[in-house]
Amino acid sequence: MTVITRRKFVAALSGAGVACPLGVAAQQSPLPVVGYLDSTNAAARAKRMAAFRDGLNKAGFVEGRNVVIEFRWADNQLDRLPALAADLVRRRVAVIFAAGPSIKAAKDATTTIPTVFITGGDPIELGIVTSLNRPGGNVTGVSFNSTALNPKRLELLHELIPKPALIAALMDPVSISGAGEASLRAVQAAAGALGRQILIVKASSERDFDAAFATIVQSGAGALFVGTGPFYLSQRRRLVALVAHYVLPASYGTRESVEAGGLMSYAASDVDAARRAGAYIGRILKGEKPGEMPVEMPTKYELVINLATAKALGLTVPPTLLAIADEVVE
Repeated sequence: MTVITRRKFVAALSGAGVACPLGVAAQQSPLPVVGYLDSTNAAARAKRMAAFRDGLNKAGFVEGRNVVIEFRWADNQLDRLPALAADLVRRRVAVIFAAGPSIKAAKDATTTIPTVFITGGDPIELGIVTSLNRPGGNVTGVSFNSTALNPKRLELLHELIPKPALIAALMDPVSISGAGEASLRAVQAAAGALGRQILIVKASSERDFDAAFATIVQSGAGALFVGTGPFYLSQRRRLVALVAHYVLPASYGTRESVEAGGLMSYAASDVDAARRAGAYIGRILKGEKPGEMPVEMPTKYELVINLATAKALGLTVPPTLLAIADEVVE
C-alpha cells in the first residue's frame, strides 16, 4: 500500500498549478511559501509558470523540495483579485508574485509581505514604486514596458503594409485607463510620425467585438494594431479568428497571438520577465530586501512573424523584416 503524506499531497497540488485547499501549504508546511497571484488561469500562463519555476530553481529553490507555491487564479474576473490577494496575506506567505492587474490587488493587501511583480506598464506611472533604482517599501520586480514598444510595433506594421493611409487600433478601455492612456498617446504620436492616420476603436468585452470590427471595416482601414492587456490575451483566439474573417493584416503585442494564427508580434519577452522575477524571489527568500532591489527592465525583445498567415492574406513579407525576425512560423 502506498502512503501519500500531507507534504507530498501539497507538493503534488502545487506542481499542477492548483491552489491548496484551506491554505494547507502556508499554514502547515515548514517550507517558505510563495503566493502566485494572476488574473487569468493556469492554461494561459503555462509558459510563464515554467519560466518562473526555472528562475526559482536557478536561485536554489525547487518547488516541493525547499519551497511551496500557492496559486490563486482570477479566471479573467478582475473583481476577484482583491479577495485572492487578501487570502494569500491571511495564509502568511513569505513572498507574493503578481502580474498585470494583480499587482494593485497585492499592493493594496499588504505593506509588509515582499511582493515581486512583472508589468507591461511603467511601474512609476502606475504608482507601484516611486523609484526604479530604489523602489522602497515591500515591492520590486520586472517591467517589460509595452507602452514604450508601441512606436516600434507600429513602425514594423507600417513596413509590412506601407500603402493604406489608415490604420485601426483596437484598444481595451480598461487597459487604456491609467498607464494605458500613455499607450494610446504613444500609438497616436507614432502614427503621426509615420504619416499615417490612426483610428482608435475600443472594446472591453466579447459583446463589443462585432461592433468594433464593423467600425474598423467600414472605416476602410488597411491594417490593424491590436492593443495589449489581460483581456485581449485571454481572447486572443477569438480576436485572431475575427481578424482572419475580415482579412486584415494585424500586429499584436504578445507572441501567443501569433502562435494562435496572428500575423506578427513585437514585444518584450514576458517569459524572460517571469524567469527573472523567480530569481528575484529566490534572492528575497535568502534575505534581501525588495525595497533595495532595483526594478529590472527588459533585456529581450522578440519579433515573431507567421508566414502561413501572411500567405493566406496574400502578403509578401519584406526580406528586411524576415532578416530581423527572432522567429518565423512556417
